[in-house]
Amino acid sequence: MDLSPDAALVVIDVQQGFLDLDFWGPRDNPAAEANVAALVAAWQGSGRPVVLVQHASRSSPPLFDGTPGYAFQDVVADVDPALLVRKSVNSAFYGTPDLRAWLDAAGIRQVVLCGIQTNQCVETTARMAGNLGYDVLVPLDACHTFDLAGPDGTVLAAADLARATAVNLHGGGFARVVATADLVASA
Repeated sequence: MDLSPDAALVVIDVQQGFLDLDFWGPRDNPAAEANVAALVAAWQGSGRPVVLVQHASRSSPPLFDGTPGYAFQDVVADVDPALLVRKSVNSAFYGTPDLRAWLDAAGIRQVVLCGIQTNQCVETTARMAGNLGYDVLVPLDACHTFDLAGPDGTVLAAADLARATAVNLHGGGFARVVATADLVASA
């Protein structure tokens, strides 16, 4: 794997509020948090930058700023990030401080994206990163999402949504979908 020595690991929305399955419903990939932890450890061990992204939701109470759900999950709570981005929309590129400005100022051209939710904030950030010209890697096994209902009430399972994200990102040329183990071995 061609991992840049300064590749930034961007951990998206790994927050306590996503543990509220009564609110979110069934999820996929129970190994996601362990894989996030492995990536964080590899990045910290190699001196590569870790960026944490925190979502202040306008519509999902478990993620409202100022609530316990807004806090990071234990797996990333002790990380001292090179950058902490706070956002209220799906893309980490529309947060504060400006992720793109920080990446560009640091000369970083490769980003590794992981976190929650696979088909929403991770996929949206990956699409934007690809459109902005970054080399984007997404270890899908370090992401998870939840079942989701469409406009006609049809519910798609979280695993199906994650597979669709993999196809969208890979097939659309936005990102390379990779495995956590490969990234950890390369770091």
